[in-house]
Amino acid sequence: MQMRLPPALIVFTVLVYLFLMGPLVIVIGASLSDTSYSTFPPKGLTLRWFERIFEMAAFRRTIVTSLQIAVLAIGVALVIGIPATDALNRYRIHLPGWLSALYVQPVLVPEIVMGFSLLRSVAVGMDWPIWPPPLAGHTLIELHSCIRVVSASPVSFDFAIEEAAISLGAPPVRTFFTVVLPNIRAGVIAAFILAFITSVNGVSVSLFLTGPGVSTLPIQILACVEQFFDPVIASVAVRLCCTNLVAVGGPLSPDGPILRPL
Repeated sequence: MQMRLPPALIVFTVLVYLFLMGPLVIVIGASLSDTSYSTFPPKGLTLRWFERIFEMAAFRRTIVTSLQIAVLAIGVALVIGIPATDALNRYRIHLPGWLSALYVQPVLVPEIVMGFSLLRSVAVGMDWPIWPPPLAGHTLIELHSCIRVVSASPVSFDFAIEEAAISLGAPPVRTFFTVVLPNIRAGVIAAFILAFITSVNGVSVSLFLTGPGVSTLPIQILACVEQFFDPVIASVAVRLCCTNLVAVGGPLSPDGPILRPL
């Protein structure tokens, strides 16, 4: 028997989707406008604003900086997070419960508070150069994502397999890379993608920790919004949305690494 949805529920669902998708439609329309200012509905259609993104030196420089900070921060977060995840799953009976909750703290603390705290304690208090503070801030934010996502993979892993490999003469380091890591690779890939999206789109921490000569793409977007009103900003926003969709769509597809059997 086919159930009929109440008309009020259908109308409410459509309104929710319009509320969620409306801003995205407006941004896409503004990025295609053939005018020198942002407008919706677009007056004419053109793709020249997408080409202009890479013609502007400021955007090219900040895109490279954002990618560098994201990759370096993710690398540090994974180097710390994977052994921490292995320990939390292997010795969860012997470790205190608050240790696992400790890694949730970066999510509970607002990013703007974390950014200001790092500004006072690291950038100003320790008198560090320009590069280390944003790298430290992004690493702290991404560390939680790496640990939480990667920790979902070893839950069903039988550590007796690793013990068997060690008993057959394999060194512990080689056992980790040949036995443990291949079984959690789906979680590592998912953690990398999630942390990458978080880092590239991060604003609050970068706003406090960037300085002269070091600026990320979101900060550059904010600066352009204050000074210009052309569709270039909308084009950058559309490119970021497409990048996020491609990054998330691959792992979440039926053939992606998250749902692929190990």
